[in-house]
Amino acid sequence: MKSILGISAFYHDSAAALLIDGKIVAAAQEERFTRKKHDSSYPYNSIKYVLSEANLELNQLDQIVFYEKPFLKFERLLETFLAFAPKGFTSFLMSMPIWLREKLFQKNFIYEQLKRNDNKFNDIDKLSFSEHHFSHAASAFYPSPFNEAVILTLDGVGEWATSTLAIGKDNKISMIKEIFFPHSLGLLYSAFTYYTGFKVNSGEYKLMGLAPYGSPKYKDLIFKKLIDVKEDGSFRLNMKYFNFATGLTMTNDKFSKLFGQKVRNPNKELLTQFHMDIASSIQGVIEDIVLKLVSNVQKETGIKNLCLAGGVALNCVANGKIVKNKIFENVWIQPASGDAGGSLGAALGYWHQEISQPRQIIKSNDSMNGSYLGPKFNENDIEKSLIKLGAKFQKYDDKIFTDKVANELKEGKIVGWFQGRMEFGPRALGCRSIIADPRSEKMQKNLNLKIKFRESFRPFAPSILRDDLNDWFELNCDSPYMLLCADVKENIQIKENEEAKELFGIERLNLKRSSIPAVTHVDYSARIQTVHKDTNPKYYELLEKFKSLTKCPILVNTSFNIRGEPIVCSIEDAFKCFMGTELDILVCENFILYKKEQNRNLLNNYKSQIELD
Repeated sequence: MKSILGISAFYHDSAAALLIDGKIVAAAQEERFTRKKHDSSYPYNSIKYVLSEANLELNQLDQIVFYEKPFLKFERLLETFLAFAPKGFTSFLMSMPIWLREKLFQKNFIYEQLKRNDNKFNDIDKLSFSEHHFSHAASAFYPSPFNEAVILTLDGVGEWATSTLAIGKDNKISMIKEIFFPHSLGLLYSAFTYYTGFKVNSGEYKLMGLAPYGSPKYKDLIFKKLIDVKEDGSFRLNMKYFNFATGLTMTNDKFSKLFGQKVRNPNKELLTQFHMDIASSIQGVIEDIVLKLVSNVQKETGIKNLCLAGGVALNCVANGKIVKNKIFENVWIQPASGDAGGSLGAALGYWHQEISQPRQIIKSNDSMNGSYLGPKFNENDIEKSLIKLGAKFQKYDDKIFTDKVANELKEGKIVGWFQGRMEFGPRALGCRSIIADPRSEKMQKNLNLKIKFRESFRPFAPSILRDDLNDWFELNCDSPYMLLCADVKENIQIKENEEAKELFGIERLNLKRSSIPAVTHVDYSARIQTVHKDTNPKYYELLEKFKSLTKCPILVNTSFNIRGEPIVCSIEDAFKCFMGTELDILVCENFILYKKEQNRNLLNNYKSQIELD
């Protein structure tokens, strides 16, 4: 038996993943345990968890692989300073102490941290380093159902690379092309995230959600002034408008003057039509470039399969356009495509590339187990936790349980759904989810304002039985990880009347757009999760029951947390969120809790304690 631990840490979204003989046994992000969103610290708790899943001690492992090479990152920092000197001196001075104290000697630093998990660990030679973009590529290709694929990785920046193209064949990956820092699609998108007043590295999906409320009137200006795109999709940024290479902000005054407004202060300024148009413009630019890149590489290679990873692969609208345009026959996207997934890629890369182990390809699926790779809790432990918390609850057998929850959803109740193993990656996929009836006109607004405590424009995703997908959406391929957008079928759309067409921006939010308004975005699109019986039988059964009651095989699915908080991990986390929001019902395995039956003294409005994302 050969065991390999993969680690990502020290930038954002620290995580750990464990392989036993090449099989993914467990993976989890540190934020879920520490309750600190995007936690970048050494993933002590994640490592502890994945080892417990395999009943292993750290010193029993065969190999530990870190997801990137810190020396190459340090080289980039120095060379960037020299290239832009003396402009970046302040940020250079600020970053040097931590590099000299920790990052430059990261092998020793990680070795000492690993001893926190196991003081018997004493073999530093078991620790090796992958490259950032190779880790991403490995995380996308090796679990995919393809024997051969093009692998496109797009993110902010790794050591030097920001965009890489690779070919995966059998158990080997060959890196073909790279675009280097500071020219980055991820950083370009983050610059606009910053400019519109959202938080970099967490608010990018808000920008994507805001885009359909605007029109892309600045798209040509972006192409003319900010980015030069070649016929093959390769690109260069005009660094005169950006500050991220040398300064402490993403954009500079020249950037603001170009668009005619200063950076939005989220504490003082509301979103306006201008910000919606900016969001629409940069989203359009990203889509155009991504489509150009993938079209060119398909023509060059003739390969029919595409794998995607890196933070930009979370842009489900762009992903949906790749599928819609049929550029590749098949597309597979790593569900944890951000830095957390680098931990998994580092381990898989070592197993297949470094020690040449063969792949076991699952043709009809992938090897991610639905991305249900985190902790689960047995009924004994759940009952003990609920008693300790002072909760009032009732346990039901399987048949009664499913009927009861489906009927409550039909009656408009909002349910915290806590089942099985926690998801790995940023999306809740029916194990740590808040679920509701998509037919309700008020559900999107109620979920955003009363449950999630977040901006009203944010869309919600539909979970749908895979067999019913093509009856409801313009999509006919699996989308188990909520990473593809597609339009709602025209026959269930409700077209705008002349009066509605006069509305702008957020005014369009309350228009009923389809027979499933809670999951239909303002542009008639939806971010779809197909639910499969083999990976999540309990959630599948609930959807089947809801369909039998309502003729609708769809539920609203959003992550079980409030804005700024990581997705819940434990029973305690779930109960806290239940008692701190207007959730009606909490379901933990077969235990059902009703809000109206709980001790009112346990109500806990804790949103003020959470730093907004």
